[in-house]
Amino acid sequence: MQKIIILFGVSGSGKSCIGKKLSEDLKIKFIEGDDFHSINNINKMKKNSPLNDNDREEWLLSINYKLKKEIKKDIVLACSALKEIYRKKLINGVNANIFWFCLNGEFELINQRLNKRTNHFFKSDLLKSQFEIIEYPDYSYFIDIDKNPEKIVETIKLNVFK
Repeated sequence: MQKIIILFGVSGSGKSCIGKKLSEDLKIKFIEGDDFHSINNINKMKKNSPLNDNDREEWLLSINYKLKKEIKKDIVLACSALKEIYRKKLINGVNANIFWFCLNGEFELINQRLNKRTNHFFKSDLLKSQFEIIEYPDYSYFIDIDKNPEKIVETIKLNVFK
C-alpha cells in the first residue's frame, strides 16, 4: 500500500529541508505544502498577518487533491498542518498508510532560523501565532529538531520501515 510521510509543525521547524532529504534518500516524490498557498495567503503572510481557518481551507483542499491524484506513489509531504481539523482535511479520502512526524523545537531556536531565512514569505513575526494554535496529536511521532538533519531523516526512516 502507498505510504505518505507527513512532516508537520510550525514554520521554520525544518519540514522542507528534512522532507527533501528524506525523499532523496527514499527516492520518492516530495510535495511542498507551501507551493499550494494562494497569492492572497502569501500576500497576507508577507504583511505579517496570520492565516485563519478560512484562509487555510482552499490550501488544504488543494494539497488533499494532489495527494489523491498521486495514488500508488509513495510521498513525503511538508505541511504545517497545525490543527487536527487541518490534518483531517489533508487526508480526507486518501487511501494510504500515513505516517505523521511533528518536527518540534523551542521557540527561540525556530525564531533564530526564521530570522536567517531569506526569500520566504513567512517571517518570524508570525511564529508566535503558530505556536499559539498548534495542536499535538497522540498518534504522531515527535522529532526534536535540535539534531542534525541526517539524524532526523534516519529516525524517520526507522519509524516508517520498522
